[in-house]
Amino acid sequence: MALLEKEVTIKGLKGSKIVRALFDSGASYSCIRRSVAEQISMLEQLEEPMEFATADEGTYVRADHVVHLSFFFPDTKRRFTDEFMVLETLSEDLIIGAVTMQKWKIRLDFDTEEVLYDKKMHKLRL
Repeated sequence: MALLEKEVTIKGLKGSKIVRALFDSGASYSCIRRSVAEQISMLEQLEEPMEFATADEGTYVRADHVVHLSFFFPDTKRRFTDEFMVLETLSEDLIIGAVTMQKWKIRLDFDTEEVLYDKKMHKLRL
């Protein structure tokens, strides 16, 4: 498991917000703190709640809602999108998990402590 932080702008149906995102290769899903999600988007009820194990052995958190968001890095206009599990208690405003990083080919360079991504606009394909 590896972690890096970077500032991103998140956008939802109700607005946008600049947050410090934790890029966590050990987190399966991307997550957002409920109070932040409610500010910028409409929460969508999950068909079935999802439980996630935490780093504290034997402790789980439950997601009942999801939001679909776009996020942007400060040095590019390229848009990244994904779904984020909404959690009541979360140590960070936003966690970008492994599935999102794989989807958008976001890499973590621990030697330089940088989050790496393609800054060019890209063609979306079907």
